[in-house]
Amino acid sequence: MTEPGGARPLNAVLIGAGMVAGTHVAACQGARDKVRLAGLLGRGPERARQLAAETGLDRQEGFRLYHSVEEAAADPEIDFAIVATPPDVRAGLIRPLAEAGKHVLLEKPVGRNAAEAGAVVALCDAAGVQLGIVFQHRMRAASRAAAELVASGQLGALGLAEIRVPWWRGQEDYYDAPGRGTYARDGGGVLITQAIHALDLALSLTGPAVQVQAMTATTRLHRMEAEDIATAGLRFASGAVGTVMASTASFPGGAETIRLHFEKASLALEAGRLRIDWRDGRSEEAGAEAGSGGGADPMAFGAELHQAVIEDFAGAIREGRDPAATGQAALEVHRLIDAIAWSSHHGRIWTQGDTER
Repeated sequence: MTEPGGARPLNAVLIGAGMVAGTHVAACQGARDKVRLAGLLGRGPERARQLAAETGLDRQEGFRLYHSVEEAAADPEIDFAIVATPPDVRAGLIRPLAEAGKHVLLEKPVGRNAAEAGAVVALCDAAGVQLGIVFQHRMRAASRAAAELVASGQLGALGLAEIRVPWWRGQEDYYDAPGRGTYARDGGGVLITQAIHALDLALSLTGPAVQVQAMTATTRLHRMEAEDIATAGLRFASGAVGTVMASTASFPGGAETIRLHFEKASLALEAGRLRIDWRDGRSEEAGAEAGSGGGADPMAFGAELHQAVIEDFAGAIREGRDPAATGQAALEVHRLIDAIAWSSHHGRIWTQGDTER
């Protein structure tokens, strides 16, 4: 394996050949100076072979199709794994990788609930391997500009946060897929599968929520076990308050928005752009228009942000630093999602310390 500071690209194995796998292949191919996708493992070997043929991986010198996670974990040439599988099989895959010293870059969510997510984080911590989470919205230029501005203190104290995720997913082309929108496979519905990106980005700017009053439901527009609509009022540790609305029943679907109202200015993050409206009348903009998969096509976005996540993770391994989104940081969004579910189920306010789920 390559030591931090080594010259050659780090070797990665992609575990999972489903919907988002092609994006990861394209991202690794774009990052070829820093990362080499050296192998692929899929739940179905035929789908893995098909993906390798479609993307040209099968013509790459030294590329391997693995038959088991144990085989990939035992390969001394592999530096890290990109895990892009449904949440219900995560722990069984990550344990052999971590125990073999392979760093792990994990597609969201970390687990089906906060307890599972915490166990995955603890497993990687105990093994001494890096755990990064694919929260690619953090890598947008607008998101980075917002984070720098919030950290600078120029905005004053936060008063109000508004988070909206008005997305659409069709029944036949999305929720009829086996296991989708179930607690057993996915851990829930719109919150943990779709809104988790916007919620994570928002919490990275607001800090944690300490009180939640919520309602979740499944509308008549879908046949699914988990929720396709969630609304909540939030109180943050800072004393600010906020609202959340997340849906996959909002046809035809639109971009997620995060609006943060501070004492001296308001920030609006929408579709990859940042707008800053200062109380003194000045306005500024940053970022560029970006797709997010909020409409009928869940893959209506490019691979550039995934490439940025992968390059950052490779840099974190080489430099011995934290990646942009750590497993530990991701626990905050899992706690919030569980708190929203808890509040809706019990019909009362969740306060930090109540048992989630």
